[in-house]
Amino acid sequence: MHAAKIFLALGSLNAMLAVILGAFGAHGLKTRLTENMLAVYQTGVQYHFYHALGLIVVGLVIMQMLPSIWFKSAGWFMLVGILLFSGSLYILSITQLRWLGAVAPLGGTAFIFAWLLLFIGIIRAQTS
Repeated sequence: MHAAKIFLALGSLNAMLAVILGAFGAHGLKTRLTENMLAVYQTGVQYHFYHALGLIVVGLVIMQMLPSIWFKSAGWFMLVGILLFSGSLYILSITQLRWLGAVAPLGGTAFIFAWLLLFIGIIRAQTS
């Protein structure tokens, strides 16, 4: 499968999941979580959605420019960031397992690297 198609599909799937998980939090967890843990959950949803859109951006950039290791790496780092950052916040808020709070910064670092790699890829891209 072409890299652009992979990241467009992953972005679309993750955007859908972010909407589902956001609705679940707003309706299904509202009365079950403390206000603080609901805010943690919503932070996970917010960053999940931003980076789902980021995956779509990566796919579109690949379509406009030649696929490169920079763009592909950016997309994979975004996906890893979603899993580590948002995933840990979802599980932390529901289970109260505090040690998961240590995982979120790893996901945040993955997000930072993703955007940096996308930036480098764009700067280095050969355009006509």
